Amino acid sequence: MQVTICDVGPRDGLQNEPDVLAPAVRAELCERLAAAGVPRIEAVSFVRDDRVPQMAGAEEVVEALARRDGTVYAGLVLNELGYDRLATAGLEEAHLTLGATESFNRRNANQSVEESLAACERIVGRAHADGRRATVTISVAFGCPFEGAVDPGRVAEIAGRVGAADEVVLADTIGVAVPSQVKALVGRTGAAGVHLHDTRGTAVASALAALDAGATVLDASVGGLGGCPFAPRSTGNVATEDLVYLLHGEGIETGIDLDALIGVARWTEGVLGRPLPGRVYRAGV
Repeated sequence: MQVTICDVGPRDGLQNEPDVLAPAVRAELCERLAAAGVPRIEAVSFVRDDRVPQMAGAEEVVEALARRDGTVYAGLVLNELGYDRLATAGLEEAHLTLGATESFNRRNANQSVEESLAACERIVGRAHADGRRATVTISVAFGCPFEGAVDPGRVAEIAGRVGAADEVVLADTIGVAVPSQVKALVGRTGAAGVHLHDTRGTAVASALAALDAGATVLDASVGGLGGCPFAPRSTGNVATEDLVYLLHGEGIETGIDLDALIGVARWTEGVLGRPLPGRVYRAGV
């Protein structure tokens, strides 16, 4: 079985940090992940600097990247203006996101869910016309910090309406899902992947459940960095090295050099000046 790991650390991981890292440092993080064999990296988001100052200078990050065979760099966009910036920067893949609830989507994108669905449809069409892949992530697919539990039927409806995308990814933005829920919703929606936060320690088990249901794409963040500035009490993503350790132990191929990945987590710890939530980079293999 082949699984594609997408490291979202340079984007989702850093966007909740109190310090703003220079574009050159963020580009170096991307390149270190690529050198470790990570096949897909969410490098930047093209959003307003005043909304997410940690992501300022996205174009500078992209310009500083040294492209290498076997690595795809993606950028997050919330609207067509963001896609314009991504296309001008020349990234290979567009990642779009919308919330499964009105409350979260209003706070994250300043739009209704219907408005975001319409924007996704237009951007996916533009990306395909440009020869670019497009992934749509449905945030708060399992629980919302403002509305509580989310109806799986609503998530399935949204997933069906963004089916023109190359991939649909289900996000447990606040880390409330358990494996049975993840397995059921991936099976119901046919989602290609999941984006799991480890707020309550269930992310690794839920990732395996997603694979059992047919998912082949797993988002993760080096060192367990992460959180969402628009989701109170949301903590980091599942650590990439923790997930890779488990997958390799289970005989599932990722193409990633785990020792090199642990080195990236330790480097990131040094850059940020504090221990990170990940376990394997501290324990070793």
